[in-house]
Amino acid sequence: MTVVRYESWALVNRLQKDIDRLFGAPLSTAADSGAWLPPVDIHEDANQFLLHVDLPGVDPKAVEITSEQGVLMIRGQRAESHQAAAEGYRRVERIKGEFQRRFSLPDSANTQNITAKTVNGVLEISIPKLPQLQPQRITVEAA
Repeated sequence: MTVVRYESWALVNRLQKDIDRLFGAPLSTAADSGAWLPPVDIHEDANQFLLHVDLPGVDPKAVEITSEQGVLMIRGQRAESHQAAAEGYRRVERIKGEFQRRFSLPDSANTQNITAKTVNGVLEISIPKLPQLQPQRITVEAA
């Protein structure tokens, strides 16, 4: 499966990082913008494509997975905990807010039978493959 990472704001984010590096301090952070990208591992075997998405602290009900026109989209939101809003915190590094990841699916993906489950904060998406048509061998007879 060829994985194409879709980032609609990739150029703007790169420019932002370059400006941050130039001035030595971030003008804004991902926590301020409410956008983050959870890491994803993709594995392919003979029968399926398997995606593992790290979503610690994300309620499975807050995750939406769609497949449309050969694109798998995973989107959701990590809500802010009530503890983070309480006084006494000196540093908050865990990003809250919305996320979205998109992946192009190959023609061999069976999008009708995609399944998803969460185990210990890891979303596992299984995309079965369509059965491959075997080439038909045609014998040539001598006339």
